[in-house]
Amino acid sequence: MLPHFGCMSEATRRPPAVVVDGLAKTFTLPTEQVHTLKERALHPFRRSKHERLEALRDVSFAVEPGEFFGIVGRNGSGKSTLLKCLAGIYRADRGRIFINGRLSTFIELGVGFNPDLAARDNVTINGVMMGLTPREARDRFDHVIEFAELEDFVDMKLKNYSSGMQVRLAFSVAIQVDADVLLLDEVLAVGDAAFAQKCYDVFYEMRDAGRTVLLVTHDMGAVTRFCNRAMLLERGKIIDFGDPDEVARSYLELNFGYGHDVDPGAAQNEEPRERTGDGRAEITDAWFEDQSGRRIDTLVQSEPATFRMQAAFRDAVSNPVLSVLFEDAERHPSFDVPFAPGRIYATPVVAHRGAGMKVIDRRKRFLSAVVIGTHHSGGLVMVPHDVTFERARAEVRG
Repeated sequence: MLPHFGCMSEATRRPPAVVVDGLAKTFTLPTEQVHTLKERALHPFRRSKHERLEALRDVSFAVEPGEFFGIVGRNGSGKSTLLKCLAGIYRADRGRIFINGRLSTFIELGVGFNPDLAARDNVTINGVMMGLTPREARDRFDHVIEFAELEDFVDMKLKNYSSGMQVRLAFSVAIQVDADVLLLDEVLAVGDAAFAQKCYDVFYEMRDAGRTVLLVTHDMGAVTRFCNRAMLLERGKIIDFGDPDEVARSYLELNFGYGHDVDPGAAQNEEPRERTGDGRAEITDAWFEDQSGRRIDTLVQSEPATFRMQAAFRDAVSNPVLSVLFEDAERHPSFDVPFAPGRIYATPVVAHRGAGMKVIDRRKRFLSAVVIGTHHSGGLVMVPHDVTFERARAEVRG
């Protein structure tokens, strides 16, 4: 019995679009290689040493028809190996794969393309490989080129295309095929912002049309925006499965180590930072705490955290002012609003009150932390807001 399926209700049940049952794939990697005939002649009986890499270990899941399914994980977790097994590029060592319907794949840059052929021939060949007739592939050529925005490069050989141009062409071919199941691997990793937005538009259309899509990506924003469910792979095993927001958070925690205690005695910065003040007090420590009072260096977007600082006074100071400035990596300051994902820096300050804020001690960027989250608008902060639309009343004048 396959785990984690979370299938739809029995009343509306249809056969799954994709089923993976106990999939395993292992690679044998040489640890040393013989590169020349001289080495082979001098050591004819030397045996090559190898290591086994378990890329996939007992992976089981099912994807429902019309589901947008996310597959995430760090580099080397087995994501691309899984998709290549699904596409038939790799043969699994163990396990079974069932795909209900025609399959269209966007696996990686250059797969299925002949670099010595022009775009027209490559589009036809790829279309036929994905199940179109030669005539259907030729009829859709103009739509492929128009979407990829390559009208001026139709007769250029693909070996002269940039990586971004190849991605646009490959993705455009993949979405033109009338496939029941699409496998998309890091389609947003290469390309400009305008093409990424076109991909987003296509994703919305696919989701609204009920097409089955398996999306491999490092973009957690895309996972939470488009996916109905998702799973997280680590070292070839499924370690989280289900709600896209929860899986995205698990991925970020895995990358940034959220939840690990920070050593209070550890140095806050590897390099000395700019310091100013009259020296009557010294800022000796600063840190972030979670809600349980643990020191942390990773903050979760929208979850409360506390900034604390410690100062030692050498002289008596009446009513000192303690403050902190938060900045992002671009040195943009922030105030009392939720941080957006990214690295932030804290500059703690001790100053005299009522003396024009004369500084006693100011430690520039004394502390840093990483804010993790799945919602990012491109700014420094994420201000809570509601948006409403109202229809304006037409004014009739006599």
